[in-house]
Amino acid sequence: MCVNVRECTWNVGGGWQPGYVAAALVFAIGMAGTTLPTPLYGLYQEKIGFSELTVTVVFAVYAVAVITVLLVAGNYSDEVGRRPVLLCAMALSAASAGCFLLESGLPLLFTGRLLSGCAAGLLSGAATAAVIELADPGHKARAGFAATAANMGGLGCGPLLSGILAQYTPWPLTLSFWVHLGLVVLACGITWLLPETVAAPKRRPPLKPQGLSVPPEVKGVFLPASLAAFAGFALLGLFTAVAPSFASKTLGVHNLAVAGAVVFSVFLASTVGQSLTQRIGARRALPVGCGILVVGLLLVASSLIAESLLLLVLGALCGGTGQGLAFRAALTLISGAAPAQHRGGTISAFFVVAYAGISVPVVGVGAMATWLGLRQAGLIFTGCVMLLAAGAGTYAARRLPQDPDLQPGPPPTTSSRF
Repeated sequence: MCVNVRECTWNVGGGWQPGYVAAALVFAIGMAGTTLPTPLYGLYQEKIGFSELTVTVVFAVYAVAVITVLLVAGNYSDEVGRRPVLLCAMALSAASAGCFLLESGLPLLFTGRLLSGCAAGLLSGAATAAVIELADPGHKARAGFAATAANMGGLGCGPLLSGILAQYTPWPLTLSFWVHLGLVVLACGITWLLPETVAAPKRRPPLKPQGLSVPPEVKGVFLPASLAAFAGFALLGLFTAVAPSFASKTLGVHNLAVAGAVVFSVFLASTVGQSLTQRIGARRALPVGCGILVVGLLLVASSLIAESLLLLVLGALCGGTGQGLAFRAALTLISGAAPAQHRGGTISAFFVVAYAGISVPVVGVGAMATWLGLRQAGLIFTGCVMLLAAGAGTYAARRLPQDPDLQPGPPPTTSSRF
């Protein structure tokens, strides 16, 4: 029997309909908005006038906002419900698009990225939990992949969309954000129809900042998993913040659609890598993913030396595949090891480390680029991240606990973050 009208929407003919697919679509739309500006930073540089370091700082503001929201409200959807948090995230995403449409200088760019990061921080937990909780027991593993694929797929579609629209339409700095606003309206409508999966949501509960909380029984898994995530997200940060500038200034590729497609390729490869994780097994996929990530970083470094677009794309595809393998394996292992009552906080802590990988190293690249040049800065970056990925993979291969609870399987179905 349907509890309310929204549940009846998804429970037709006695069989549970794929509501998790609709929730994954909402997730993807929200995350696409966070990477829309990626191919456009060069245009903003020409229009406003700022350095490569400023580009990376503008980008890093997003990651700082994500981390802050995860620390302050990482488990808020467990209290108030998934739907209100998703709608709030969509509102923030729309406000971010509005800032870019009204853009008149750096303050609005910073504000737009800040709002976008807040939206992503809310979506990371609430949308992932909603996707998994809306799936029936026979589709939990598939829903887990849908959640991570929506995350990475949405991030990849953002620069592809804005790059194509910026290159081939008369409104390079505005049309993509108008399109995104339309998609946000669609996402809000879908979210309103989704059933609430939190059993007893509270009305306006107070925020309970959780900080970085990792239960003792998870620490053996958390260290290699979080280090691998840091390295993988550093690669993603490099492509979303710096790769379009490298393609333009070093390779002479000025087509914004091509720059967007290069960024899209790393996220597409990440999604493919995630789809392979369950076949390999989470414990094995973590070190294997780190190894493939190292190869991808070597290819990226080679592209910097040889000034080759082909090598850059190959590095994106290989590195993205490794990142996807390691990322989903890390999520599976951590969510399986964490106690149900602490799972939300544990996953939030994991994402804090991961998003630190997007912000800190990328700002370092921007700072070094002003001193050494973009190529030398990129080579130093890839070398450092390679060492980190290799260390995380070696640790995971040799020291990861052989606990039955850590074997790969579908993410938990309780009111947890994932």
